[in-house]
Amino acid sequence: MTALLALLAVTAVWGVTFVQVKDAIALYPLFAFLAVRFVLATLALAVPGAYRLGSLGRRGAGAGSLLGLLLAAGYAFQTAGLERTTVSSTGFVTGMYVVLTPLIALAVFRTRISAAAWAGVAVATVGLALLAGIHAGSPGGDLLVLAGAAVYSLQIVLMERYAPRYDALAFTLVEMAAAAAGLLAVAIARGDLAVPHGLTVWGALLVTGVFASALAYLVQTWAQRRTSATRTALAFTMEPVFTALFGFTLDGDRLGAIGWGGCAAIMGGIVLAEPAAASALVGAVARRRR
Repeated sequence: MTALLALLAVTAVWGVTFVQVKDAIALYPLFAFLAVRFVLATLALAVPGAYRLGSLGRRGAGAGSLLGLLLAAGYAFQTAGLERTTVSSTGFVTGMYVVLTPLIALAVFRTRISAAAWAGVAVATVGLALLAGIHAGSPGGDLLVLAGAAVYSLQIVLMERYAPRYDALAFTLVEMAAAAAGLLAVAIARGDLAVPHGLTVWGALLVTGVFASALAYLVQTWAQRRTSATRTALAFTMEPVFTALFGFTLDGDRLGAIGWGGCAAIMGGIVLAEPAAASALVGAVARRRR
């Protein structure tokens, strides 16, 4: 229960940052923003985590680097999509990783998935199609976000394998450093890297770097020592809910009946994909409120 509640807190942080990031990347280049974000995340973990790096060994460092590069790719796709679509749509399309996660697990580790999971995939895909056709953003933006969701799914599946083997703080530090290095290389190659200016950009960088990256992925690594990839993905389905809430209250998003119908279908597919985990999550929240 504690792991699921911790993951819920992470999704709330991620939900509110969509609005900040959308505003920031309108003023500062996309890859430069992501590079500085993960540099800040690395620095936030460097002091407490550096002395533990030796515990990882070569394999642990390699695994952390791989997951960090996956995060870099996922954020690049997602943030590029956010430039082209709405905050709410980005959140809900990102939520597709709850149905993509069992599919990725099947492809990579031959993990069996149930008929309910296949039904969830079908329903959520219908919702995605509805959502893609009703807002001002381009369908290309939604496809970029969907590509990011697929990369996140792979990261979640691999984290289930690696998290129990290694120290959470050291592993997350390597993950953040690898993401920073990958994104810095792209930003420098594109000639985008420059000193950030303005409260909007720096505010978004600090919040996303420290809270939505360093602390959030440290919590994920810790939590996945205690829960499965599918349950982690299910907990993360609250991200689109928080994103829609903050997109509505802070960014003026208005999806209309068809759009919200698409969102409802995606959430329905999410619940269908893993009903047992859904029951556990609802039960955990209910017990917490007592």
